[in-house]
Amino acid sequence: MLLWITLTRDSLNTVVNMKKILSIIALGLIITVKAMAYEEANYETIKTNKVYEIRQYSDRLAIETSNSNQNSGFKKLFNYISGKNETNEKIKMTTPVTQIKKKGSMTMQFYLPSKFNKDNIPTPSNLEVEIINIKGGYYAVIRYSGRASDKNFIKHKDILENKLTKDNITIISPAIRATYNSPFTLPMLRRNEVMFEINMKT
Repeated sequence: MLLWITLTRDSLNTVVNMKKILSIIALGLIITVKAMAYEEANYETIKTNKVYEIRQYSDRLAIETSNSNQNSGFKKLFNYISGKNETNEKIKMTTPVTQIKKKGSMTMQFYLPSKFNKDNIPTPSNLEVEIINIKGGYYAVIRYSGRASDKNFIKHKDILENKLTKDNITIISPAIRATYNSPFTLPMLRRNEVMFEINMKT
């Protein structure tokens, strides 16, 4: 009788733990689906292989700020799309959020929804936020899951850079870190990317 009670208790604990795990996975999936609902920067896939793909991006507007740390840069850009701009207009979040080194400093960028152009985009209230036009071009991209850590980024940057060198493809930009999900998304469900602008011979 005692053995039966013990086994039953263990079985119940297992069921409860499984429910918790499933709930966490379900929450992660919900967050991921919401992230996927954001407008994404438009591109055409030109070529794929086992390591990377080559994309052709069209011109796109973005807001940019210097990024002394990820939180400060994100906050300044998020404040802009939350209404801290000339017209107090709230602007929908898009993906990805990108980071790239310019003139020795890290910058962070939010791409703007496609409905905006240079004539209708509201001016930032914060002088540290700048509206920029990113020229279209060809980019080699490696995609990976897991945490958006420096270690994970550097690992995949090196993989991509080495493969492009072997394939005789010329890199013409610093490495770009692209993230697509909220910090609450489970690492195994996250979409992270490293990108290099390349000289694509057509």
